[in-house]
Amino acid sequence: MALVGLRRNLCHLCDFQIHRALAVLRSQPVSHIHQAVREHLCYWFFALRPTPSRVRSHHPCWNNFHSENGSKTQPAGQLVSPRVHDWDRLEQNIKHADEQMFYRRLNDFTSSEEVLSFVSTLETLPDSGAAGALQRIWEVGKKDDAGRLPEEILDNHVFKALCFRLEREAPTLTNTGLVRALQALTLSHVDPQTSLLENLVAECQNRLQKGGLEVHHLCILGESLVKLQGPGCVMLEQIIAQLQGEELEKFSPEDVVAIYRILQACPEKVDQHQAFLSKINSFTLSVVYSLSPKSISQVLSALVALDQTQALPLVIKLGKYMVRYIPRFTSGELASVLEAFIYFGYSDRFFTRALEQHVAALCLALNPEVVSKITKYCSKKLIFSKPILNAVAESFVCHSEKFSPHQISELIEPFGTLNYLPPNTPALFRKLETMLVTHFNHFPPKTLLKLLHSCSLIERHPVNFMAKIFSPYFLQQLQGKEPYLDRLSLAQLTQLFLTSILECPFYKGPRLLPKYQVKSFLTPCCSLETPMDFQLYKSVMIGLIDLLGARLYFASKVLTPYCYTLDVEIKLDEEGFVLPFTVDEDVRKRVALCIDGPKRFCFNSKNLLGKEAIKQRHLRLLGYEVVQVECSRFFVSKSTFLIQTYSIQGTTWSASPVDQDSYTYTYQLC
Repeated sequence: MALVGLRRNLCHLCDFQIHRALAVLRSQPVSHIHQAVREHLCYWFFALRPTPSRVRSHHPCWNNFHSENGSKTQPAGQLVSPRVHDWDRLEQNIKHADEQMFYRRLNDFTSSEEVLSFVSTLETLPDSGAAGALQRIWEVGKKDDAGRLPEEILDNHVFKALCFRLEREAPTLTNTGLVRALQALTLSHVDPQTSLLENLVAECQNRLQKGGLEVHHLCILGESLVKLQGPGCVMLEQIIAQLQGEELEKFSPEDVVAIYRILQACPEKVDQHQAFLSKINSFTLSVVYSLSPKSISQVLSALVALDQTQALPLVIKLGKYMVRYIPRFTSGELASVLEAFIYFGYSDRFFTRALEQHVAALCLALNPEVVSKITKYCSKKLIFSKPILNAVAESFVCHSEKFSPHQISELIEPFGTLNYLPPNTPALFRKLETMLVTHFNHFPPKTLLKLLHSCSLIERHPVNFMAKIFSPYFLQQLQGKEPYLDRLSLAQLTQLFLTSILECPFYKGPRLLPKYQVKSFLTPCCSLETPMDFQLYKSVMIGLIDLLGARLYFASKVLTPYCYTLDVEIKLDEEGFVLPFTVDEDVRKRVALCIDGPKRFCFNSKNLLGKEAIKQRHLRLLGYEVVQVECSRFFVSKSTFLIQTYSIQGTTWSASPVDQDSYTYTYQLC
């Protein structure tokens, strides 16, 4: 009971009382009960002891690391009092049951010096603890993105003693200590030709051939060998072969993520390991809820690198689960997640909503790479999100100097694609123009062309730069070493040239040469127009035939001399009567019917896409009467519609279904 009372009140004692209690305990007979109590109290006292201010080492062999607070180091082999020796060993040795406490202490340190100082106070240390100490030294001591340790750490005598011990005792190390030591040294970028690493690798190979390594050990070893010897390592194939023979139930979530990282390092062999990878993809579905944000990011990156398009169910489940973790992702992890979602074409309204909240809260603190990835994600998935677009516009205005030319292009392009101008539009484009003037030559030609074309989509015409992009010198740079310019670049140049004629009549600079102009913006690939929906067209066509009396009075898919393709064209004479589409004389007005299905609008929005908005704007400037057929609800069906009233002057159009029971489409014609 006295010992229990002492244990309860120790936290209130001063240092003098603590030492007095130790003296009393040391004078008691060492029974098994007292021994257990002493072990428990020992580590509690050990946690309270201050960390030594400097590293002490008195012998290259690990067993002689020992120091007392304020006492001299005992020479090797010198006898000490048995009671004091027993108590010191009890206080300083790390037992198996207390490894968790040991690693907790390691994780509290924030510099390599603190770890080395802590290690120097221990007389003995399990091999797994030595490996853990090396790994923590690397985690807190790496000085660059490559993960290299500073020279002063590599030359530290305690660090060298740790390495010496692992080299000497490699054959007697446990499997955990062996693979963790190899992992720590690999992360530290120690010279792979050193005898230490060679001994550790040789011992790992010996145990691998004997089949003595478990799943977790195989995963750690595989990752280390990839970093150390590259994906062509022979041992790596043996590791993957052994992992394929293991039952999936033996794999922990950390092991699964490690396997993805190993396979990601050798994507050229994905076909060879596809069967195993498919099993891992299916098994990962059951452990999604055990993955951390970092693990989710790594799995998605691996799926992209390995082109696992058939693993879409896993991507969807990861996307739904990770919504709650968005604020916990680092900048790099969030960028990897967004890149994966772009690659797999995944989008989710809950993910978008969480992303909006995250971006709005940290708009000025976000990394430029993340900002550009977020806007690229919105652009690729046609997600019209005012909170996100407003936040990234504000971020660019405040920190434009931090963005690279490629990131600036990725940030501005979505505004043109989604046809949106943020509240700070004047400040945004003033800052953009300043960046272009200052760093014009730093922008890759195709990146610059896409950027300026995006500006023209939202009526922010790059007049000050048109002379440069129409010049032979820029066109030659744009073409590069290719025999001809790609179709998309030619179409963008042509549309910019058409914009300079129709919307910038004051522009008097160089013109685009005819050989760089396309005949049509509607092409099977790289099109600047959205093809007309055929099912929607059939329904409108039936209504037009009923209204006009015959198919003869309207034409479809009409290519104009100005590169645009009209969904439907109707010709009117001077008195407003409809003419057959074959007649070219006495045409007073042309009606361009734009049948705008869901693909011509931003996702889940009534906001017309930028390329469709500029098309209708140009058609009006060219003299067409533009009538928009807007589809607000669309399902594939054989329903038909009648256009009931028509008035060009009043632009009064309406539509109603023939059969209310088969109602599928709703049109708003204006």
